[in-house]
Amino acid sequence: MRNAVLAGLIVAAAFAAGGAQAADTPKAYVIGEVNVTDPKEYKTYIAAATPLVAKFGGIYIARGGRTAPLEGAPPAGRIVLIQFPSLVAAQAFESSPEYLKVAPIRQRASTGRFFIVEGTAP
Repeated sequence: MRNAVLAGLIVAAAFAAGGAQAADTPKAYVIGEVNVTDPKEYKTYIAAATPLVAKFGGIYIARGGRTAPLEGAPPAGRIVLIQFPSLVAAQAFESSPEYLKVAPIRQRASTGRFFIVEGTAP
């Protein structure tokens, strides 16, 4: 919990210092493969999570649109791709007390897998 608060303070300080990220800090991406089992409950999750994503500097890049598999098995469900200013910002979002209250809604309404990928340096 202390690490989450510290990470949140670091992200907040970066925004307050005048920039979303340093010029050489790679962006990070939360990638999710989600199989929605309760669409009504999942809509509740989306409504609660969307402002939290924005609070931590996140931007939805893909959110359940069509997929076109190229190699291997196709995704089992919808794909979610969220861009964050940095790995620290993505981790701060995922471990924030606010999101930890919302995540169980998604866990009840879907199954899936999620991970964070750090992008290449600018």
